[in-house]
Amino acid sequence: MSAKPVFLYDTTLRDGTQGEGFQLSVLDKLRIAARLDAFGIDTIEGGWPGSNPKDVEFFREAKNLKLKHAKLAAFGSTRRAGVAVEKDDQVRLLLDAETPVVTIFGKSWEMQVTEVLRTTVEENRAMIRDTVAHLIKHGREVVYDAEHFFDGYKDSPEHALATLEAAAQGGASWLVLCDTNGGTLPSEIMRICLDLKARFPGIPLGIHTHNDCELAVANAIAAVKAGATQIQGTINGYGERTGNCNLVSIIPILQLKMDLPLVPHLEKLRDLSYFVDDVSNNPHYARAPFVGRTAFAHKGGMHVNAVRKLARSYEHLDPASVGNQQSILVSELSGQANILSKAEELGLKLTRGSPEAAAILMRVKQLENEGYSFEAAGGSLELLIRRELGDHTKSFNITEYHTSFRQYRDGHPPVCEATVKLVVDGTPELTVAEGHGVVNALDRALRKALMPFYPEIGGVSLVDYKVRIIDGHDATAAKTRVLIVSTDGETHWGTVGVSENIIEASWQALVDGIDLFLQRRKVSTTRPV
Repeated sequence: MSAKPVFLYDTTLRDGTQGEGFQLSVLDKLRIAARLDAFGIDTIEGGWPGSNPKDVEFFREAKNLKLKHAKLAAFGSTRRAGVAVEKDDQVRLLLDAETPVVTIFGKSWEMQVTEVLRTTVEENRAMIRDTVAHLIKHGREVVYDAEHFFDGYKDSPEHALATLEAAAQGGASWLVLCDTNGGTLPSEIMRICLDLKARFPGIPLGIHTHNDCELAVANAIAAVKAGATQIQGTINGYGERTGNCNLVSIIPILQLKMDLPLVPHLEKLRDLSYFVDDVSNNPHYARAPFVGRTAFAHKGGMHVNAVRKLARSYEHLDPASVGNQQSILVSELSGQANILSKAEELGLKLTRGSPEAAAILMRVKQLENEGYSFEAAGGSLELLIRRELGDHTKSFNITEYHTSFRQYRDGHPPVCEATVKLVVDGTPELTVAEGHGVVNALDRALRKALMPFYPEIGGVSLVDYKVRIIDGHDATAAKTRVLIVSTDGETHWGTVGVSENIIEASWQALVDGIDLFLQRRKVSTTRPV
């Protein structure tokens, strides 16, 4: 075994898939395995070949993976009670997977042995010892996961220790202590791990924690401090119930805070996190530590003023070290530093204390008081800044718009229609379009009117549309905030509209979305190279 301080054991492909809403195809698992290997994970647990055909197929296909660093592990249980290990079909499938590592779990809690397995403590120890020895005899590196270890230890230390001794007698390469129910505290983890380190000095310890008390990462850190040298976890903390130890959080903590070198390119952490979310078709968690969209976002005016002078005044590490970046938000809590930062990001000249900076800040606060929100609507904020600075050229002028909705009684589908009148460079245009809904009809009519003048807007599409009622106590007369996200295939931008009329709020956001696209096109074509 090398001198690496802590080994990373990923169980996203097995334990992660036990989480609600997290499903992976065989191809998904193969793609994630390759990405984990490239990132520097030491052991990748591919699944349980004895539990389902998908995992059997995965291990068959995984033989073609060209892993450059990681070892692949098959996961399973000890032999069944009363069955010889040589005749246990589940153990045979573990060998058939042909992985260099096999991880098996056994019962550490006496209650689990007598009430769940319905066998004796002596037979349970034999099941552990026999299975480990059998796998070792067939040339496998064996990781022994002591299921429910901490609960079992607190209930009966003698029994829990005897199960680890059985695994050690069988020749296990690792003894991994599992907080299966996720209810143990860091202080307990450290105390018990220190005890185990002294009792088994010749076998490295690992830790496998669950997040039921939101302590999975803290518990794993406590175990490392007590001498554990393997951490089991999942990318983004996916797993059964509330999830597993989140490798995306613990890796930078150990590497950047505790000076333990684990992976060669930590700056690829955010990409890995997003990759697993995307492949599993799960939304990214905006507030995730280290890699979330808001992990290094600053909103308060005093905070922004400080980080513009000295980033570490409100950032515990360099965002780039984990592949993230600083984000300055603009809202009613902003000061001029927020506005200056946004203008700088846009390449616009704005001086602190200038009338323009004050006017922009006052306008933002006024609009937010009316119900606008610019945190996710950077496109509308950009237009506001450009207009105040005189850096905005109107691409079109809206003269009038009209919408209608007709419902027929003869079973004919309803008809939504929109009429748009506008002027481009003195040329009037009138168009009518139908849509699946009023907003869709407006979108089509606006595009139809502008296409003769700006055919490039054919490449712009809407990818998100959200409606938020601002003052619910006003019922159907309440103000509505509409957020629209648009894309040209390369970049995304958000625009916002607010009105008591949902159609008017949607129209504001629609018009801003097209206006910003055309404004950016003009800037890019007129700016010197």
